[in-house]
Amino acid sequence: MQDGSEILSSGVFSMIAGSGPVVLSVLILLIVLSVWSWTITVAKYLQLKKANKESNEFSALFWETRNLARVDDSSRRLQSSPLAQVFSSGFRELAHLQTEDQQVDLDLKANELRTVERALKRAEFEEALRLEKGVTFLATVASAAPFIGLFGTVWGIMNAFHNMGSSKLTTIQAVAPGISEALVATAVGLAAAIPAAVAYNYFAVAIRHMRESMDKFSEEFLTLARKYYAASR
Repeated sequence: MQDGSEILSSGVFSMIAGSGPVVLSVLILLIVLSVWSWTITVAKYLQLKKANKESNEFSALFWETRNLARVDDSSRRLQSSPLAQVFSSGFRELAHLQTEDQQVDLDLKANELRTVERALKRAEFEEALRLEKGVTFLATVASAAPFIGLFGTVWGIMNAFHNMGSSKLTTIQAVAPGISEALVATAVGLAAAIPAAVAYNYFAVAIRHMRESMDKFSEEFLTLARKYYAASR
């Protein structure tokens, strides 16, 4: 004997299987969008978790060592850390400045480290793009899936009433199966949109915090870089 959940699930699947070609196409599209958004959600969660772990490890290493060359050697394995990548970009530019034959004493504070600052900003931008990759798709699914489902529902209801007119039956039993099948599209659209919206908001906040951390680290790095660069001349 089947319980309530089994009866409901078999009823939903039978309604999906009995849908018309347009509604069925809408349902397939929504299922594909849902599967892809879940794939992005899991992958992005693992990426951010690893990025946070390695960034915390890098921060501890950076503030304990305070030696830029040693930090550069020790942080190369932290490829998933945005802070480590920003540091690597800034340190490479700083090392390049030290090898250039230029007059150092003229504009040390105003001009010498501007290229380092630009390198840091460029690295921040690239890391932000890497973190945000795929998140826009979640926002698209969250906003578009309910409307796609609603389109399938409206189309299904139109067909249900059209069939009722053709059969010349005006009872609720004549249109109820068609309407229930059509409403499945809205349910599937919401099922695809709600997790995508939650995931997008979660990732948007996490990425914003990571960008703020990169901004703060860049300022701290420049402060140390001025001392490091001046001391090495």
